[in-house]
Amino acid sequence: MLTAVYTLLLYLIQPLIWIRLWHRGKKLPGYRLRWKERYGYCKGKVVPGGIVLHSVSVGETLAAIPLVRALQYQYPSIPITVTTMTPTGSERAQSAFGNNVSHVYLPYDLPTAINRFLDTAAPRLMIIMETELWPNIIHTLHRRHIPLIIANARLSERSAKRYQILGQELAHLLQKISCIAAQNREDADRFLQLGANTEQVSVTGSLKFDISVTPELAAKAVALRRQWAPHRPVWIAASTHEGEERMMLDTHRQLLAQFPDLLLILVPRHPERFQAVKQLAQKIGFTPLMRSENQIPNQETQVLIGDTMGELMLLYGIADVAFVGGSLIERGGHNPLEPAAHAIPVIMGPHTWNFKDICERLERDQGLITVTDQTALIQEMTQLLADHDLRKYYGLHAVEVLHQNQGALQQLLHIVEPYINAHPH
Repeated sequence: MLTAVYTLLLYLIQPLIWIRLWHRGKKLPGYRLRWKERYGYCKGKVVPGGIVLHSVSVGETLAAIPLVRALQYQYPSIPITVTTMTPTGSERAQSAFGNNVSHVYLPYDLPTAINRFLDTAAPRLMIIMETELWPNIIHTLHRRHIPLIIANARLSERSAKRYQILGQELAHLLQKISCIAAQNREDADRFLQLGANTEQVSVTGSLKFDISVTPELAAKAVALRRQWAPHRPVWIAASTHEGEERMMLDTHRQLLAQFPDLLLILVPRHPERFQAVKQLAQKIGFTPLMRSENQIPNQETQVLIGDTMGELMLLYGIADVAFVGGSLIERGGHNPLEPAAHAIPVIMGPHTWNFKDICERLERDQGLITVTDQTALIQEMTQLLADHDLRKYYGLHAVEVLHQNQGALQQLLHIVEPYINAHPH
């Protein structure tokens, strides 16, 4: 009953969704393109009979990269389609995989659109990253006997409480999922409390730990560091949001008094804000260099804005210290494991609920420094920039936590195997 009401409402609000897409397209033109894909029209864009992997956000797409590569290695003849919901996620998927995978937007959760998409893609398996519980997708996959795995599944206390309202309807929905591979025991228990069966739920750990710095990336980072700042200290403020960039630029201005040759690499989270951040830096008195200009920063360059896609891991490799954004304002924070992989100190604000488990582990083992405000950030940065051994101490602890918690990828491949082998093509 609830699903029928939800579906009807979803059909009714489609004109509002078109208006929203058009409006968002003012800042990010990608929102005005490929609308037909959002309704399941993807003929010629996907190779049928393979695996469909859905990652809604940029962060989830990054977490999916090692999984997709491992699946390609293990099952070279099986085509993979990666679906996303946003142009940014789409760009990230295309820059990560190129032509090695098909890529389209996942259609809206409308029965007609889902059926159209599944008729064309005809997948033998669908994997959804983290927790995207789309009722019609789940019902349709179940009806067509296509297995569905929720990989890297997480469910916050807040979300679990919201879902509880749905009662039995949600329990029936969860029971149609083939496997829920939870990030930790707490996540698994919340799924069980909402009605999932014990045999459906397993704890694999977080795929986000299964990242590594490839030798090619490390070599590129070393080369860029030599070009950009061979004798200068460098810090990076990454995945920042509106409100945080001003704090970062102001922090940098104050740090320059003690470290006059310090370089800041500032990487806003959303591409549509690159120009606004450049203007903000100019207003404060800096002459920022844009990474997309492909110029080498000179001694006078104090701020470099990372305005390219898919280069964040590289830029972390150039820095001595990293601040991870979305955490000094109430956004829940972004992934601290990316800078940790480079063995550099990681600093975050207090709002880290998106990565609660990961941040707790890092902080417990002294691989993460949490600051409450800008004043505390300046104090910590000053200490770290002045003390090479302190930077080494926090950096090594951070990368150690990363290595100790790896293994989710292998567990997930083990879970996936019987579903793939059950559908020989």
